Amino acid sequence: MFIDEAVITVIGGGGGDGCSSFRREKYVPKGGPDGGDGGGGGSVILVADQGVSTLLAFRYKRHFRADRGRHGQGANKTGRSGEDLTVEVPVGTLITDPDRVEVLADLAVPGQEFVAARGGRGGRGNARFAGPTRRAPTRSDPGEPGQNRIIRLELKLLADVGLVGLPNAGKSTLISRISAARPKIADYPFTTLEPHLGVVDPGDDRKPYVVADIPGLIEGAHRGAGLGHRFLRHVERCRLLLHLIDPTEVDRDPVEAVETIRGELIRYGAGLEHKPRILVLTKADAVQDTDVADRLATWAREQGLRHHVISAVSGEGVAGLVRDVADSLDRLAPESPAEPGMEP
Repeated sequence: MFIDEAVITVIGGGGGDGCSSFRREKYVPKGGPDGGDGGGGGSVILVADQGVSTLLAFRYKRHFRADRGRHGQGANKTGRSGEDLTVEVPVGTLITDPDRVEVLADLAVPGQEFVAARGGRGGRGNARFAGPTRRAPTRSDPGEPGQNRIIRLELKLLADVGLVGLPNAGKSTLISRISAARPKIADYPFTTLEPHLGVVDPGDDRKPYVVADIPGLIEGAHRGAGLGHRFLRHVERCRLLLHLIDPTEVDRDPVEAVETIRGELIRYGAGLEHKPRILVLTKADAVQDTDVADRLATWAREQGLRHHVISAVSGEGVAGLVRDVADSLDRLAPESPAEPGMEP
């Protein structure tokens, strides 16, 4: 099961209380105060881990509390500090407040950390308050409570290329052809119900790139039609979009299909409509009317868009598309991840 959103409560450990104590020892009539400080509470720390792929674990556990500090003791003994609680999250997790108003951190780099809830400070023992005019203080401070807050986790997959298009446009077939990903493939809409990632090796000693297969959009997705816009967050980090069009739909013009998806990207926002695109006419082996490909090619040239005609089943045009994508990524500047704990 693919879970890409969760709301959790994180609680830092409370600090231990300071101790109020006096030294009592034979032949030492004026031992004085010797109460130790309380230990500090542990913090809840979120860490981006490549071994975690979804937020599924947070569906069953939503409260995370760090260890509290121990109380101070006599003989100037400081209480033991509480241990930090480390929580692994997938690389690409965005951390916000519950209402998505403030971005707290963007864990886009493996090993990146964010202190979600800080532990409380330990209280001072009465030995801290001794002075020339106050030889026997009885005051000691209680430990401070740890930070307690609710945060929202949103997973945005890290991929170089995002596949978008109407349902049954051939996205799953293409990603299974060019990578080792094996999403479900069937001859009906909405076969893909969750995003899939695949690593593509373009050959010629070029750097491999990651492709994300996004469940299909339909007109009205911004109103919740079909699967809605839920999975579009996973193409926000993509540098390039491959827009797949099914030419076998006799009741829909290919240009109309392109404009439908572009309209949904505009309504979603986040600048997706401004990302570089390559149009891909799929299922070339099943096309009966070549005018469809010609109309799309003419329109693409007018719009200044590159386009390919391929068949993921027979392999026609796929190698050229893979190379073109690699060339395009080489020309595009890489995404610069945010610093730990900072807004992207």
